[in-house]
Amino acid sequence: MSSSSASAARATATRAAAPEPRQVSLALQGGGAHGAFTWGVLDRLLEDGRLALNGISATSAGAMNGAMLVYGMLDGGVDGARALLRRFWERIARSGRHSIFRPTPFDKMMGNHNLDHSPAYAWFDLLTRSLSPYQFNPGGLNPLRDVLVELIDFERLRAHKGLKLFVNTTNVRTGKIRVFGPGEITVDTLLASACLPHLFHAVEIDGEHYWDGGFMGNPAMFPLLYNCEASDIVLIEINPIAIEKLPDSARAIIDRMNSISFNATMMREMRTIALVTRLLDQHRLTGASNLRRINFHIVQAEEEMARFGASSKFNLDEDFLDILFELGRRTASDWLERHYADVGVNSTVDLNKLFY
Repeated sequence: MSSSSASAARATATRAAAPEPRQVSLALQGGGAHGAFTWGVLDRLLEDGRLALNGISATSAGAMNGAMLVYGMLDGGVDGARALLRRFWERIARSGRHSIFRPTPFDKMMGNHNLDHSPAYAWFDLLTRSLSPYQFNPGGLNPLRDVLVELIDFERLRAHKGLKLFVNTTNVRTGKIRVFGPGEITVDTLLASACLPHLFHAVEIDGEHYWDGGFMGNPAMFPLLYNCEASDIVLIEINPIAIEKLPDSARAIIDRMNSISFNATMMREMRTIALVTRLLDQHRLTGASNLRRINFHIVQAEEEMARFGASSKFNLDEDFLDILFELGRRTASDWLERHYADVGVNSTVDLNKLFY
């Protein structure tokens, strides 16, 4: 894959000359192939070197990115994390060459990265409305398992005591969120976090079964509030919170319904954070408390990402992943230029306006 990143030597020199990094925690959303946008954002933030990561709460594709980042840093630090993230997405792109979910030649020529005109996607979409994965995939195969086992030594990852990784899943039986923390991350944990129930068997862990974490936390913020020291949280947004155009086609309506559903729990959690922040600012919380003011930031490209429908989350075409990666890098560069000075000082989004 192509990359617009500067040379490793120049990036290293820039980091060496930079002031003390400002500590943040990251919240990484899920979204299938759209996770390549998050990859681009992470690549640019790591390259910049002015942020020190304290914790990561992640779901689905965000959990994959988070695991690659944490494990990559074990050996090679920032450069190791960037390299492993690239290796992961290159493996995903390579597997996509054999996928039946590909844009038509006409769509590629027109720059349309959705799969709505793909006969294979339309057929599979219909199939999954009629049959469960226990019927069309009785063996419970998931090609992502081999990629994860190839790239990560999970025993070593669990033993890591530095950067904290929290992976969000949904308990099928109870309907509650289950967050797997440092020391609990396995290949099954990551697969559970990305388990869309109409595509894959529920993942069994210690006698319980789990689905995609996006149903109950995309991602959950409370692990970062209660288990991390950083008072700044940076959400890397994949699923647009707000859109400009009213959806008026069947596909657009379904896409928006999915986006709202996967953002709903996070929205409720953020309203609570906004309320606590307002009460703290007004000095209305008195007595002993471990509550602290949280500075909240969002790295997002809502207008650009809104152009990609839900079907494009299954598009593993290398060109599309490159587009998302470069969009992520540009978006992160713009965010650093406009908002880095606010990190550790104040929020760069109006929580009350955005979440109420």
